Amino acid sequence: MARKSQTFDVHQEITNRIVDAIETAGDFRLPWIKKTGGSFARPVNVASKNPYNGVNVVSLWVSALAAEFPSNVWGTYRQWQEKGCQVRKGEKSSLVVFYKTFEVEDLNEQTGEVEAGERMIARASRVFNAAQVDGFEIEAEDLPEEPAFDPIARAERFAAATGVNIEEGGDQACFIPSLDMIRMPERRRFTGTDSTTAAEGFYSTLAHELVHWSGVEKRLARDMSGRFGDEAYAIEELVAELGAAFLCADLGITAEPREDHACYIKNWLAVLKNDKKAIFTAAAKASQAACWLLGYDRHEV
Repeated sequence: MARKSQTFDVHQEITNRIVDAIETAGDFRLPWIKKTGGSFARPVNVASKNPYNGVNVVSLWVSALAAEFPSNVWGTYRQWQEKGCQVRKGEKSSLVVFYKTFEVEDLNEQTGEVEAGERMIARASRVFNAAQVDGFEIEAEDLPEEPAFDPIARAERFAAATGVNIEEGGDQACFIPSLDMIRMPERRRFTGTDSTTAAEGFYSTLAHELVHWSGVEKRLARDMSGRFGDEAYAIEELVAELGAAFLCADLGITAEPREDHACYIKNWLAVLKNDKKAIFTAAAKASQAACWLLGYDRHEV
């Protein structure tokens, strides 16, 4: 009798790809921190024009940067065909995940009655970048949106809209829960790099601390200890790292890698390798924080 093939595990496969990308990124630089090539804009679907969220952003960023795809537009094989385009022979797909809800009936052991309910199951979808198809011309509306105003001015407005108490001084960036404030080094202490300006370095660092600020009990109540135990602190840092990357992408800022986060990477890898759903949880919490923080900016428009 032929052995039954193993069921494809989308959580494990996406986790494996992200772990591989982190392990090969080098030094403290993470794969969602842009190095060379690849689109850093938030990935969007060619059919719906809607942006991807959560772990799908990270998964597609990893694929785009590895292959240096210049576009942030993605679609399934069928979606590209419906656009009159053809995925080129031999092109490798990238993975995204979606959740399908289905109805179930469970027996209530206390009452003996059958009760209706819903469950969600993860499903994988394979997508291709616009750079992998023939017959598709990237038009102006498909490119990452250029802010109608200076992106640093937008970042300053965004930070001010949150109302957070930000104190500049010292040589470390941190969120202080007991004072409910963020402490940042003075702006003039930030220097540019090959890929970021000094101002981008300041605001991308501030975005990381803002994600931490969002997680306290009176805001999003992001307590990771029940899920990750002793690893909760490292996972919270991963949430902040991802959330900052999402914010920077939406604000038009190139994120800057931070050397002080190098010590967390080993812990992140250990958790991700032992828990195939850890990156999904971290990315979901990061998306929630980024959307919540950006809500302040929208209310100010």
